[in-house]
Amino acid sequence: MAITTCVFDAYGTLFDVAAAARQAAIEPDFSQIKDSWPQLADHWRQKQLQYTWLRAISNAHADFWEVTQDGLDWALEKMGVADDPALRTRLLNLYWELQAYAEVPTMLTVLKAGGMNTAILSNGSPKMLEGAVQSAGIGNVLDICLSVESVGIFKPDTRVYDLVGAHFGCAKDEVLFVSSNGWDAAGAAGYGFTTAWVNRAGEPMDRLPWTPQHVLPDLTTIPKLSGL
Repeated sequence: MAITTCVFDAYGTLFDVAAAARQAAIEPDFSQIKDSWPQLADHWRQKQLQYTWLRAISNAHADFWEVTQDGLDWALEKMGVADDPALRTRLLNLYWELQAYAEVPTMLTVLKAGGMNTAILSNGSPKMLEGAVQSAGIGNVLDICLSVESVGIFKPDTRVYDLVGAHFGCAKDEVLFVSSNGWDAAGAAGYGFTTAWVNRAGEPMDRLPWTPQHVLPDLTTIPKLSGL
């Protein structure tokens, strides 16, 4: 069937998750991370994701904001800057204001002009997603933000992917699902979506039972993949 619905992961896909650490690093008050912010951002992101997986398999769900704070606290300790509460507060505040990647507004505008349903499907809590969408100014080109909080478990649990069909009334093969996380794109492919992995860093394919149908360097060609 033709693609009718384009669904995007949020953090790392539409929104640049490294932006919080990068911005803090250029501010005079936080010169201690001027050179180490890429490592801090990477540690933060990796722990954030790992904690979602561990909580999912152990039936210990917490909303993504708690997981995000826990990941940051681990990263700050790892980097030897856990004794700076002002840095922690600044990084968390910046996380609520993440900007979209440069190609995102135009890409979403083209999808909407072409009649596509557009949505975010994210581990993020509703308030976090609302803040990011508002900060990026893309609310007018998204139909809905679907959060895992409505089912109480993180991706790649199939109950999360079920939210798309439940909202739009579409079949699985009408959905193009896009994620910067290889494991997420793979899980969605196993679920039955057509998937695109946005591999900005040029990383190897994850060794999983499923693979995404498309691997892209950025989001520019999403309208073409959707059939527009």
